[in-house]
Amino acid sequence: MTGEPSRLVPASARLQGLAPVVSPRTVVLVLGSFPGVASLRAQQYYGHPQNQFWRILQALWPQHPLPPPDQYALRCAWLLERRLGVWDVYANCERQGSLDSAIRQAQVNDFYHLLQACPSLAAIAHNGAESYKHAPAVLRSLQEADGTAPVRRLESVKLPSTSPANAAWSFERKWAAWGALMAAHGLL
Repeated sequence: MTGEPSRLVPASARLQGLAPVVSPRTVVLVLGSFPGVASLRAQQYYGHPQNQFWRILQALWPQHPLPPPDQYALRCAWLLERRLGVWDVYANCERQGSLDSAIRQAQVNDFYHLLQACPSLAAIAHNGAESYKHAPAVLRSLQEADGTAPVRRLESVKLPSTSPANAAWSFERKWAAWGALMAAHGLL
């Protein structure tokens, strides 16, 4: 014993994710795992200033200026104009901090009903490894209600995470991988 008073660690509170940003024109849906603390606090996807998500997208479409972070509704409209959508694999979970490795008791979002709202959807772009490990479950949930046949064939791609925790990939490598997917679906 160290002589220090014992500290009780509070149980993790159940965290609720954000609503999807999609439209009937969405061709590529970017799926993260679950918003970090900064994003939940701001109620904005990729709200941490060091996350490279918005910076990568701006670099892909430099001719279309991205609205500043304090104009989030305009950023979402900008995203939808590019025929992109954004959501997360998890609807809710328990987690302390922002790391994917700390996610516990996660509930997967309802992708079947999302597909009904996105008739143009052609690809699921998983933003990092945690999201991608659920790719088979996401694709299964996009099947007919009776589970017998896929509604349509969708590409499922693992992209390098835009998180500041993914320092192994340079910005240029991330940009190239994201750009290849967007070009493959006619978005560039």
